[in-house]
This record gives sequence, C-alpha cells and structure tokens, in this order.
Amino acid sequence: MLAGDAVRSRTGWGRGRLGLELSEESAIFPLCSGEGRRSIDPRTSSHAPDPVMIDKLEFLIALSRERHFGRAAEICGVTQPTLSAGLKQLEGELGVLLVARGSRFQGFTAEGERVLEWARRIVADARAMRQEVDSLKRGLHGHLTISVIPTALSMVASLTTPYRARHPNVTFTILSRPSIGVQQELDNLAIDAGITYLDNEPLGKVSAVELYRETYRLLSAADGEFGWRDEVSWSELGHVPLCLLTPDMQNRRIVDQLLHSAEAEAVPTLVSNSMQVLLSHVRTGHWSSVMPAILVETLGIGERVRSIPIVNPEAHHVVGLITPRRETQTPLVAALIAEAKRFAARQA
Repeated sequence: MLAGDAVRSRTGWGRGRLGLELSEESAIFPLCSGEGRRSIDPRTSSHAPDPVMIDKLEFLIALSRERHFGRAAEICGVTQPTLSAGLKQLEGELGVLLVARGSRFQGFTAEGERVLEWARRIVADARAMRQEVDSLKRGLHGHLTISVIPTALSMVASLTTPYRARHPNVTFTILSRPSIGVQQELDNLAIDAGITYLDNEPLGKVSAVELYRETYRLLSAADGEFGWRDEVSWSELGHVPLCLLTPDMQNRRIVDQLLHSAEAEAVPTLVSNSMQVLLSHVRTGHWSSVMPAILVETLGIGERVRSIPIVNPEAHHVVGLITPRRETQTPLVAALIAEAKRFAARQA
C-alpha cells in the first residue's frame, strides 16, 4: 500500500452522499482521503462533517509530520500545487497566516500551531465517527498501526494475538520506533497507539495503560567473568565491554543513567538501533549486553549465554500503551485498550 493510500484508508472520506466520483476539474476541492483520488462536492455532503475542511486539515497535519511540502503532498495523494492551494484556502477562510513560507517549509506561525492542535482534534473525531458507524454496520474491522520501542517489540504478540482472536477482521502494522518517534507519530495521527516508557521522560497529552515493569539483566558468556554469578551490581559493569542500543534510544539513556549513578560509565564496543542485532551478538558467547528481562524471557538466549539480574539498585521502569487523550476512543483503539488492561492484569 502506498503512503497516500494509507492516509486515505484511515479517514474513509472520498465519496459524496450519492456515491458520485467527480473529476479534479469539476470538484470544489480534491481530497487526500477516501478510496483513490476521489473528490466531494460539499453541497452533496450535508449529513457528514465538511469533507473539504477535513481535507485541508489533513494537509496541515501531513505538513506538520513531514516538514516538507512535496512529501506531505505525496502522503496525501495529491500534487504539491494542490496541497499548497488548499493550505492557502484554509488561511483565507480563517483570516490568518498558518505556514511560514520560503523556498522550502520554514515552520508554522503561532496561529498555525494553534490551528494544528484543533486540526488534530477535528480529524481524529471525524475518523472516530466514520469508524464507529462502520463498526455498527459490520462489526469491528479495520487496521491498527502501533509504534513500539525496540525493547518492547517481543511482547507485542501478547496483545495482538488475543485481540485478533476476538476481532478477526482487524489487521495490524507494527513499527519499531524510538520513544520520541512514538510520541511524534501519535501527536500527528500517523499511528493509532504506541508502546513506550511511561515514567522516565515526559509524555505529551496521552492516555496510558501500564503493561509491565521493565527490569534489567546482564547477558554474558556462561564461561566468562560473571558466568558463575547469581547477580551483579551496576558498578561492576563499568569495565565490561558492552554492545548497547544507540544513544537516541531511551533504553540506552536509562542504562547510561543507571551506570552513571553507580559511578560507572558504559563502554560499548558495538551499538545498534536493533535489539535483534544485539541479541545475535550476545548469543555468540563473545559479547555482553544489558537487556530488559522481558526481552530475554520472550526470545531466549541459548546455552552459551547467562542472564544475570543486575542489582544495587534493583531498577525498573514502566512500559505501557499510550493512545491519544480523548473523551471517546475509536472502537479499534478502545478494544486495544481493553486488551492492554487484560494483559496488565495477568502481569500483576
């Protein structure tokens, strides 16, 4: 599926009340949502939120996400002149300048930032309405996109598998993202939900469900320096060559903070933004790493490696599901929240 198709499928807008398809020349304004590049004459849509306004707000959100006119237009499935014209029409209707323009995108004005906040609310409500009506007609169906921090990827199946067993007409896209990426994509309506840390770095305006508490293990060779130990302290890891996540990952920042508090510093001999890469190196028996216990338990480590609890202090951080903070969630997201609560209850 092309990126533009993904955006169009999320909103459902794109066909008038009579189901007529209009040419780009005859349409009042072409939409970046709906099936294909269809358009709606708002005069035929009096019983739905104004799709012309929804479309322009979608343009604004896409521009916020991409920070580039061309890429925003591509995601919306329209030409760049069409996107620019739509934004200018929106500015004309509101009577304020929203976008600081130059040879390239320069950001939003103060008024633009406020309108962007409203755009996210309005578009989210329009999507929620469409999804709820569709669910009433056909039962729960559709697509969920969830961005997940790398350290939590191994547990996602514990949510998606029972979810799909209850709702077999729902499909999923799971994306690996750093925590800041999860937050940004949720803010820009690019995803339906995220799984990230809840208690370490500030979150935006989200609703959260605690899933589990992340604790930490040293993974080291069974015949190595710590192979016989039942536990190891953070301070002892200061001289251990480690393979760790890259510094843009919050787990790496957590590990660095814990080592620093123990007056030790990380000595990475290899870094990667993939937990799978780190784990594959650890499994050789020639590398050590600090990893979350849930990851080790889910994926396994092999006979050549030992998983040793790290103490002094016995640290933990909360990982949870985050969704947009709203009075009424879409049916798909509401079902995901219910599944997350069931999972959390099993961990208690």
